[in-house]
Amino acid sequence: MTSSPDHKRARTTDSSPSFLLHYWPTIPGRAEPIRLCFEASSTPYTDVTNSNPDSGMKTLMSLISSSSDAPPPNIPHFAPPILQHGDLYLSQLPNILLYLGPRLGLVPSDDANATYRINQLTLTALDGFSNEAHETHHPIAVGDYYENQKDAAIKRASDYTHNRLPKFLGHFEQVLKQNQGGEYLYGGELTYADLVLFQGLDGVNFAFPNAVKKLRDGGEYRRVWDLYERVKGLENVKAYLESERRLGYSSGIWRHYDELDES
Repeated sequence: MTSSPDHKRARTTDSSPSFLLHYWPTIPGRAEPIRLCFEASSTPYTDVTNSNPDSGMKTLMSLISSSSDAPPPNIPHFAPPILQHGDLYLSQLPNILLYLGPRLGLVPSDDANATYRINQLTLTALDGFSNEAHETHHPIAVGDYYENQKDAAIKRASDYTHNRLPKFLGHFEQVLKQNQGGEYLYGGELTYADLVLFQGLDGVNFAFPNAVKKLRDGGEYRRVWDLYERVKGLENVKAYLESERRLGYSSGIWRHYDELDES
C-alpha cells in the first residue's frame, strides 16, 4: 500500500463496529459507489446478500417491509441500499456517502465546507449518470417491463445521449478545469465524489458504448476521461475491479439495449 493520498485508509479503529451493506444481490446498482468507497479506502465490510444469499435476502426484506418496525431511534427504510454500522441503520445512497466520507478519509478534514461541496458534486453525478441513465430504459413506469415502453425509451435515450449526457460531461469538465490543474474533482486528493463519477461513467459506457465512444473520441471532455482512468488505475480500485467482488452489469440501473445506443 503506498503513502500517496490516492490510497487513503479508513479513519477507524480495531474496536470500531463493522460495516454491513444490505442491497439486492448480483447487481452493482446503487450500492456500487458504497462498495467503491470501502474498497478504495481499504475498509473491511460485508456485502450481506452476496455473502449469504438466503439469510441476507431475508434480512433485507425485513428491513424494507412495510409491516416491520425499525428499532428506535432508527426509522423505516423505503428501499436499499441500507448501511448498518453498529446500532445505526441508514438508507438513501447520498445519505450513506455523507456518513461514510469523513469516516473513510474520503473528505478533506481541514476544509469546513468540503462536506457540502463534495455532496453537491455527488448529487449532480448521480443525477446525470445514474438517475437519468435509468430513466432511458424505464421512461414511463418503473414497475413495468422495458418492452412495454420501448418506443418511449428509444426517444428518451436519444435525448440523453445527444443532449443530457454531453451537458453533464461538460459540467464536470468545467469543475476539473476550475480545480486549477488538480487531478480530482475537489482539492488535490481522492474524494467519494470521484468514485461516484467513476462508477457513473463506467455504467454509462456499458449502457451506451457507441455514444460514449463518439463523445470520448471528440476530445471535448478530456479531463473527465483522464479522471476516469486515474480512478480506475488506483491500486485498490484496480484490484477490486479485477476481483469476483465486482459484480457484472445486467438488469440494474445500467442496461445495454442495441436500439437505445443507435446514433
